[in-house]
Amino acid sequence: MLTPERHLLILSLVQDKTVVRIQELVDATGASESTIRRDLSELEEKKLLKRVHGGATYLHRKIEEPTIGEKTTKNDREKTAIGRYAASLVKDKDCIFIDAGTTTLHMVPFLSAAHIIAVTNGLNIATELLAHNIKTILLGGDLKPSTLSMIGPGAITAVQQYRFDKCFLGINGIDTRFGLTTPDPGEAYIKQLALAHSDKSYILSDTSKFSQVTFAKVADISEHTIITNDDLDDLLQEYKHMTNIKVVNL
Repeated sequence: MLTPERHLLILSLVQDKTVVRIQELVDATGASESTIRRDLSELEEKKLLKRVHGGATYLHRKIEEPTIGEKTTKNDREKTAIGRYAASLVKDKDCIFIDAGTTTLHMVPFLSAAHIIAVTNGLNIATELLAHNIKTILLGGDLKPSTLSMIGPGAITAVQQYRFDKCFLGINGIDTRFGLTTPDPGEAYIKQLALAHSDKSYILSDTSKFSQVTFAKVADISEHTIITNDDLDDLLQEYKHMTNIKVVNL
């Protein structure tokens, strides 16, 4: 396989899977590990991907944000495992905040604690909570069509009125240097307030979000427990000494 063909295949795999191991690229291209590492260095220099420990990841633009429809179809198995574990942390009579997002949405079918109250800024999450007979408070504000999240002054005022036993947030980027980030400053502020008003806080994220940086900072990674899946464990090692990471089994 010629180098340009190999580069196109690598970029296609990275864009499709978001995070790809070096061994996967070796298997797909038939090239040696040293050749793949050299390819990744060249593609990173051209700003076409980002190298991470053990592989490569798609290089997102800082304000780029997939729609909820695009996110729903990706990493469903991982999101289900993360959601199931997160739901197990909710106890009887807890007051919780569930952030808008597709990973947090996967919590709802597994919520079995009695007499809980769930506050959310996600329109689809509120609908799912009601379908499971869970007492639900939907924040007011401006509805953002691409993520079905409530943002703006109304949502800010509303979330400030509550105090939570636990909050569960989705996130777009997790980075050792730049922390937890999301493309939209409006959504970032809602997340910040939810974190500030919660006794315990959990970030729900599959490993495709690691080593990604988007526009607006939410918090430092050291302050919150990150719940993620067990792919790319070598990637997670650099984060584990900085924060509490719970790796769930798929």
